[in-house]
Amino acid sequence: MGRTRMSIVRGRTALALSGATVLLATAGCAYPEIRGGEMPVFQSSNERLQSEVRPDFERHVGPQQALMLTALGAGRDVPAEYKPPLVVQTLTDPWRGLEELGQVGNRVAEQARPPAADWKAILNLLTAASGREVSSVPVLRVPSDPNLEQVVIAILGALEEAKRYREKALAGLTREERRFLFEHAAELAERFSPQLEVRGGTASVVTAHQRFARLVEEKLDQGSLVAAAKVLGHVADQAFLESVARAARGVGHVPMQPGWITGDVLVYRETPYGAILIAGPGANAYQLNGRVAVLIDLGGDDTYGGRIAATAEAERGASMLIDLSGNDRYEGDPLGLATGRLGVGLLVDHHGDDEYRMGPGSGGAGFAGLGILLDKGGNDRYIGSRFTQGVAVGGVGLLLDEAGDDLYTSFGYALGFGGPGGVGAVVDVQGDDRYQCGDVYPSVYNVAEAPGVQPGDARYQYDCFGLGAGVGLRVVNATAEPRFSGLAGGLGLLMDVNGHDRYRGANFSQGAGYFFGAGVLLDLHGNDEYHAARYGLAAGAHHAVGLFVDGDGDDRYSSSGPVYAGAAAWDRSIMAFVDAGGGHDLYDWRRSSGLGIAEHGAWSLFIEDGGNDRYLVPVGMGAAEHTGVSGFFDLGGEDDYGAGPRATTGRWDNRQTHITSDGGLFVDR
Repeated sequence: MGRTRMSIVRGRTALALSGATVLLATAGCAYPEIRGGEMPVFQSSNERLQSEVRPDFERHVGPQQALMLTALGAGRDVPAEYKPPLVVQTLTDPWRGLEELGQVGNRVAEQARPPAADWKAILNLLTAASGREVSSVPVLRVPSDPNLEQVVIAILGALEEAKRYREKALAGLTREERRFLFEHAAELAERFSPQLEVRGGTASVVTAHQRFARLVEEKLDQGSLVAAAKVLGHVADQAFLESVARAARGVGHVPMQPGWITGDVLVYRETPYGAILIAGPGANAYQLNGRVAVLIDLGGDDTYGGRIAATAEAERGASMLIDLSGNDRYEGDPLGLATGRLGVGLLVDHHGDDEYRMGPGSGGAGFAGLGILLDKGGNDRYIGSRFTQGVAVGGVGLLLDEAGDDLYTSFGYALGFGGPGGVGAVVDVQGDDRYQCGDVYPSVYNVAEAPGVQPGDARYQYDCFGLGAGVGLRVVNATAEPRFSGLAGGLGLLMDVNGHDRYRGANFSQGAGYFFGAGVLLDLHGNDEYHAARYGLAAGAHHAVGLFVDGDGDDRYSSSGPVYAGAAAWDRSIMAFVDAGGGHDLYDWRRSSGLGIAEHGAWSLFIEDGGNDRYLVPVGMGAAEHTGVSGFFDLGGEDDYGAGPRATTGRWDNRQTHITSDGGLFVDR
């Protein structure tokens, strides 16, 4: 990766920029206790970006950027259906588009404030980010002098209203189209791949995926589905649940329980929408099969199996579970835990150290629907396979955890994954958390780059496509006719507000984009550790967008590569990496390349906001080739570039600027 040295500019300029696209209002590097009025949130830094960083970038590599943006404009003609407006804007104007993408995080962070995150407002924001409209809904009336009969009547009212909104959402779909959308979710959850070569039997797979996307985009009113979710969600409001608990005091259990429940049941009522069930405060065991519309468990260490808060048939569009306390265990079927297929699946767990074991397509998963998993507190374990934990294709998937030291694991396509037409998000508000994605699905790069390498070798690559990843379906046509267009990716968001966290991802992770998708990872507070492989930490390919922001703390970053990590953009993509807050950070890139690298008409920006940092980065740091444009900015501190790239006159170092003729820029202030 050659560089042609044009100039070296020495000197230091004071700069008060706290991020490329977003600014954190912070009070120090140690992570603080967060209270309702004190929570640090993202603030717009567009003015500083425009006045401080952008002028340097454009003064030194402006001509190359102009040529690159002209080439990016041609991306509008690339055959991909349903390109998200936010992605198109960013590919056209990276500065403005990244600012808008950062503002999505800003607004979500505002709504995640303790003491109680507003999940309905977050749902509105995620829906709006996909370019869809949302509307307000009526509030559920809380019984003033409640008894269980009044509670059931109120729940029936919410189910009826939710059904009305769902029918409005599905009004443009025939019965056969509804059945297809519902059933095709299984194909997506089990076998979706970011790239398909059309030959033989794969043509029918592409055709089915395209039909799914077309029906969602052109015939499904997703705003009305969001309204249905919010109406149903009123049953989970604190005031209503308090009325349920009051009404349940002293009530005996139902003498004849359904055979799929053990433990005390206070109410069991069959309705046209499914059963309404209220269980007592003791330990219960449930094997759910889709017959329950609303289940409220008042406490105890419970176990749940089967289809848990998941739509089980196309004709019934709502399933909800609320557990008020206890150390609970959830083990769902595929598409069977907080999954919305052509409807709404909503799970709310209030207190306790819980374990969620998730089959494909679950854990806050939306397929032409909305899947929402809310955990209010406790040290929880989220054990996922593929397509789990805040994932969506043609819908919205949300996993919101408000407190506790949590563990999240997955095979891939997970943890804030937005597939075609989807918005998938994980929001964790407080706690020292661990995130893992990958180590199961071998990467296609193994065949081309290391055909003899076997699993267990450090050079063997796996895919993740998660931890904040927006991913489309890129179609490679093997024959001249027929020709298929691809499907643009959606928005994948992973936000961690507070805590000392650890992230580990395989290829395409941690703010990754692929084929007109946008991936975002935002970590606001804490001393964090990140490990990425290829295309990680604001990286991606093929007209994609990626944004990574770490708010403050002394952080450690590493990459096993073998290439392209940390503001790494390839093939007309836009990537930005920001470490804000002035912590003392370590970047170990000895097995990779990046921290500002762009190739084949791509654009990337790396910003380190200050602190005494150490860089072990032999290749990258503002490197560009083949009409790419890339900038590396370290804005303060006494940094160690002992293993950094060499300039003609020696190693790159503090208070230097290096410009390359091929569109690369290195700035240390």
